[in-house]
Amino acid sequence: MCGICGAWKLNGIIEENILRRMNDSLKHRGPDDEGLFLSKNKSVGLAQRRLSILDLSPLGHQPMVAEDCWITFNGEVYNFADIKEELRAGGYEFLGGSDTEVILKSYLKWGIESVERFRGMFAFGLWDERQQKMFLVRDRAGIKPLYYYWDGKLLVFASELKAITQHPEVKKELSPLALSLFLQMGCVPAPYSIFENIYKLEAGHYLVIGKTGQLHKQKYWDVADFYLKQADIGHQVENEEEARDRLENILLESFKLRMVSDVEVGMFLSGGIDSSTVAGLLTKKLGYSNLKTFTIGFEERGYNEAEYAKKIAQYLGTDHHEFYCSIREALNVIPKLADIYDEPFGDSSAIPTYLLAQFARGFVKVSLSADGGDETFAGYDRYLAIEKIYKQFQLYPKSVLRIGAKLFQGLPIDKVVGAYQNLMGASPGTTKLKKQLGKLKRKADRLDNLITHPRDILSFYQLLGYGFWKYHEVKELLRGGEAMDSFDYLQGMLENPGLRSLANISQMQLMDYKTYMADDILVKVDRATMAWGLEGRDPLLDHKIIEYAAGLPLSLKYQKGITKYLLRQILYKYVPKEYLERPKQGFSIPLAEWLRSDLKFLLDDYLSERRIRKEGIFNWEIIKLEKEKFLQYKMDYTDHLWLLIVFEMWAERWYH
Repeated sequence: MCGICGAWKLNGIIEENILRRMNDSLKHRGPDDEGLFLSKNKSVGLAQRRLSILDLSPLGHQPMVAEDCWITFNGEVYNFADIKEELRAGGYEFLGGSDTEVILKSYLKWGIESVERFRGMFAFGLWDERQQKMFLVRDRAGIKPLYYYWDGKLLVFASELKAITQHPEVKKELSPLALSLFLQMGCVPAPYSIFENIYKLEAGHYLVIGKTGQLHKQKYWDVADFYLKQADIGHQVENEEEARDRLENILLESFKLRMVSDVEVGMFLSGGIDSSTVAGLLTKKLGYSNLKTFTIGFEERGYNEAEYAKKIAQYLGTDHHEFYCSIREALNVIPKLADIYDEPFGDSSAIPTYLLAQFARGFVKVSLSADGGDETFAGYDRYLAIEKIYKQFQLYPKSVLRIGAKLFQGLPIDKVVGAYQNLMGASPGTTKLKKQLGKLKRKADRLDNLITHPRDILSFYQLLGYGFWKYHEVKELLRGGEAMDSFDYLQGMLENPGLRSLANISQMQLMDYKTYMADDILVKVDRATMAWGLEGRDPLLDHKIIEYAAGLPLSLKYQKGITKYLLRQILYKYVPKEYLERPKQGFSIPLAEWLRSDLKFLLDDYLSERRIRKEGIFNWEIIKLEKEKFLQYKMDYTDHLWLLIVFEMWAERWYH
């Protein structure tokens, strides 16, 4: 696991001091070693900061060379040993024991198509001196990040945006499209970045840049191809028992591969279905005794899963460690968010994720997590809620739906609360009632927007799956610049007509895999872990698991109100069902409560009239109104305000 960067100036030179400055900005990703390569004519430079996990010797040093081909690599190819044996049989020799050398020599034998053989998480830049070509490659799920700048003459790439902006020829110009999508989705989705002319390479893609300046982007893998199998009449599916056994074998293979390391491997344990499955199979089936597990808890009971994780850990016999997050720890992290996530990033669970990574790094250098389980096995409760609302909408004409939404929107909260007080003779629970009514009005706002596309599951996913700004709100909030409707962006996920024939929940899974998981969850975990030089591994995101699960009928993922149906059947063989029977609880912090109390200074500072008017990006009157309604419990604008705070913190650090 590392930080990588590089540059190619087609008709010029790359200055070594600039390349070193780029590389130094990634030191947190790789504190163990650093390396740098400049081509003979100095037009190409590659660099790397290394976190040593496999082959801790100098033979794992990067950038690495073989036959005038150089590579800088971030990630892990878990099946490298099998590929290595195949290459050896073909006459290739190896100097060390790293997967980097296997990638490089795979390219020499099979070309860039060798990427299809790799099983793991990876992002790399490969310079072929013989052909004068640069290849940029990203793994199938997008676990490892890769940004690039390209203007036709200069290519600059890196693991993080901050490294690219170290190059003096890269201009930091705010992208209005990216900002509008951030406000609607809580993150900046690929291929966009917050800056113009800097892009994220999409998951399952590689770029080829030739010596004449031509750029070609190639998709080599798409999860949608495997979801289409659900609609393929000729696709044979085993019965439930056979499917369960086959899935379990694929899980076991994936989990075992991710325990390959020259340093100790631990794991994050929440006590939910996904992490309990990973821990259960590792300990009870594969025999990894004394596995170190890590959990973060909260002092606010409604947000605390630590007690459930502890029960699972005790049952499995893991070496369990807990850390409790208080407002004090959160306050210490918030000023660092802009440095850790050098794009605006709205997922507030980044705070406890960062603290959990810091805690785990005190014990291990590698930690497994269970990301991807909800997307792969239909685990989100919102899938079921959205599906239910969608079906209800189909029963009524637009006119009736519009009237109902307007009635909720016009709900006078203060009058309702006053009537409640008069009725009760006192005011116990008044604040709680205000909160509930405020949330109800926000939901009514979204329902009103659904009337635009009442027969399209995509609109329900867009408006109910995200609690952020809506497109019409964004247009009013932004004072200038082009905006993009996230509905139009998401339509690209379902451009193949066959995908529209899938069940609604399957369509939502697919969109989550390509957007929420790739651009929110995986970004959150990558930056939080790498900030502490901790390698995070995602065993549930092995592409063999994803391919198999995507093709299974929905009934094996959601059955009679039970989410993750088939995965649960496997888990219950190793962990008693009663340990896991509780409502699903997201990994979140009590953000609304904190913003009205200990974190209120963020509202006062970053969303002050002076700052907003001086900056000139947002409409102050809208922000002022939302702040007032939020603080008076008249409307639940938590996510709206948090996204604006996050943007302002980012802009203060990287833009102004």
